Amino acid sequence: MAAVLLSDEDRVTRLPALGEAGWGAVPDRDAIRKIWKFRSFSEAWGFMSRAALVAEKLNHHPEWSNTYNVVDVTLTTHDCDGLSALDIELAQKMDKLAGEATVVRNHSEPVDCLCKIHAKGAPE
Repeated sequence: MAAVLLSDEDRVTRLPALGEAGWGAVPDRDAIRKIWKFRSFSEAWGFMSRAALVAEKLNHHPEWSNTYNVVDVTLTTHDCDGLSALDIELAQKMDKLAGEATVVRNHSEPVDCLCKIHAKGAPE
């Protein structure tokens, strides 16, 4: 069964809660993005491992990157070229898996990972 784009009603009722949780719209795409900073690389990797199992079970996979303790995730459904219920479900599950990680809400600024902070000699 092919995924379908979120209806206007679903966008109005379901997306605001994700926005409050730190998910933001991606400019020029029908997609959402969230960046987490974990306490360590190991925590970030653990989150990604758990999220990968959930994504595989849903057969819905994120676009993501990891730099040391930072995990940057973009969700969109390629089957329908935009946001679908799968994105909402995966975002909610990822939020639960992230635990107490810090959410980076300003996506316009570069995010320094711990390795860069250590290299600068700044405190964590």
